[in-house]
Amino acid sequence: MYVSRGPIYNNLNSEDFKKLNDEIKRIAKENNAIAVLLEPDVLVDDEEFRKIAKDNGYIINDNIKGFSEQINPRFVFRLDLKDKTEETIMKEFHSKTRYNIRYAEKKGVEIFEGTREDLRIFQNIMVETGERDNFGIRPLEYFERMHDCLGKEHFKLLMARHEGIIIAGIILVMYGNKVWYAYGASSNTKRNLMPNYKLQWEGIKYAKSIGAEIYDFRGVPGVLEDEKDHPEYGLYRFKKGFNATFTEFIGQVLLEVRPFKYKVFKIAQKIRRRLGFIYIKMGYLFKKNK
Repeated sequence: MYVSRGPIYNNLNSEDFKKLNDEIKRIAKENNAIAVLLEPDVLVDDEEFRKIAKDNGYIINDNIKGFSEQINPRFVFRLDLKDKTEETIMKEFHSKTRYNIRYAEKKGVEIFEGTREDLRIFQNIMVETGERDNFGIRPLEYFERMHDCLGKEHFKLLMARHEGIIIAGIILVMYGNKVWYAYGASSNTKRNLMPNYKLQWEGIKYAKSIGAEIYDFRGVPGVLEDEKDHPEYGLYRFKKGFNATFTEFIGQVLLEVRPFKYKVFKIAQKIRRRLGFIYIKMGYLFKKNK
């Protein structure tokens, strides 16, 4: 059973956590779960949460690094919007980021709010992005369901258009005092017009307009200051350029509800991954020798 970015709490204490945990375990057992996995919005240096979680039987995984080892990213960039004007926020961006935003504006890139019907275009561009940058993408039905479940209060699609052609888009999720940059897609066409920079700036201004205090750029694989050859360095540099703060969460917090079955599951998972690696390797060798 998976708890995304939870639990959410104010003034955490041992007694309240135990009550919450008892309910979590009850629901897990009712649904025949073998384990409960939390990825809470808790910073890595929160020793109070760490102690309370361990006292309630949770195991904290501090060794998560890359994207493939997690569901929600452990490392993100977050921009503080509280008590700042748009002018101040823009001024604090890296000079190249400011230049790219203004360049997109100068070249006539327009930003508009997309509809549910525009999700088809967004997903098509997402496919293009995934093929270019080598990552898996969600089907159209996923984004449509996301739109329908969250509603206008918590979901916004922003699209970039140039001379009538839609060339990029982002999906924002709004909740509480935060806005998350959840998904982004950009076409191979007209990438030189820097639509992604303009989209993020419009997303930040929107977050500010609804009273959000944090704009979350979501995941990066870690600190990459000295790793310019890393395949994700461009993503890291892009997000950092908005003067966002590198933020590290506590990672995965696991409760084994049925320890024996969970251990069997982990062994089976390792075997499956190993077989998958062998299959890929054999396919590569077959193509090489063909």
